[in-house]
Amino acid sequence: MRSTLVSQFGDPRQVIALVDAERVAPGPGEVEVALSLAAINPSDLIPVTGAYSARTTLPFVPGFEGFGTVARVGAGVTSLKPGDRVIPIGASGLWQEYLLRPAEWCFALPDDISDRDAATSYVNPLTALQLIEAPRVHFGSLEGRRVGVTAAGSAIGGMLMKLLVGEQVDAVGIVRSQRSADRLAVEAPGRIVLGNEIRLPDLRLDAIIDAVGGPFAGDLILRTLEPGGAFIQYGALSGVPVPQTAILARSDIRFSFLWLRTWVHSAGRAAIEAAFAKSFDGLRSGLFSSRIAAVYPLSQLDAALAHQADAGRDGKLLLDPRC
Repeated sequence: MRSTLVSQFGDPRQVIALVDAERVAPGPGEVEVALSLAAINPSDLIPVTGAYSARTTLPFVPGFEGFGTVARVGAGVTSLKPGDRVIPIGASGLWQEYLLRPAEWCFALPDDISDRDAATSYVNPLTALQLIEAPRVHFGSLEGRRVGVTAAGSAIGGMLMKLLVGEQVDAVGIVRSQRSADRLAVEAPGRIVLGNEIRLPDLRLDAIIDAVGGPFAGDLILRTLEPGGAFIQYGALSGVPVPQTAILARSDIRFSFLWLRTWVHSAGRAAIEAAFAKSFDGLRSGLFSSRIAAVYPLSQLDAALAHQADAGRDGKLLLDPRC
């Protein structure tokens, strides 16, 4: 079968190989999923670079998000049958034609969810839902709070803006370019500011949901967060950690980091099913829909990764493992 493989850490465009792999029958409790579409996310590529080498075992197949159809079931599997559409989660491995996964880590996909929506129904929607939950737990209620969202022009940033406004929050989207600001103004509600034009003394926030990190996040912490506020980080697009000086200087702030994988492996199946139900509802309403820039055959992975690295890319990229 067609597959990818990472045998050493490095630049994803250099170390992710296309390979022919053996198709293995599912064992007891497992299902074989014929994958239809898989997404390319930053969370797929970061482990390839070796950033998480302490908890990443080589070799591995990348890809955390996508969907497919059950092809075969192993002994003892009664919850799924061949032909069922499913979203397999719990580990990487979706950048290949067929995937073996324990049946307990496969979640039913409703028939009315389109293929493109299905391929992006996991990482961003479930992350956004958990990011909203963190300040809600901190404050008890989000209504009337002012919450800043960095990298608000991203797909997940737009989702967060919509969710926050739906909670009666004064949402402030922070973007790095006028292009992102113009697009966000059309696609999501809330106030929008350019990161390089923020007059920090004039911007007061109860909470910040951050995907950038680095000195910019440190400035926001020191100069915009109200006493008793919350800083929730889920990424570091700058490639630089939040300065420890900023964290130590604000002992009155609650700091937290959300890694979706950690939540998924601790939440239990019922909680994950409930989160997927909200994701599907959001996809039906358009709240969680992602712009798709292109769909590439897995056989053209090099072109897909080059497009992913293009700063002018406008939307998510999908891989079709079937060709």
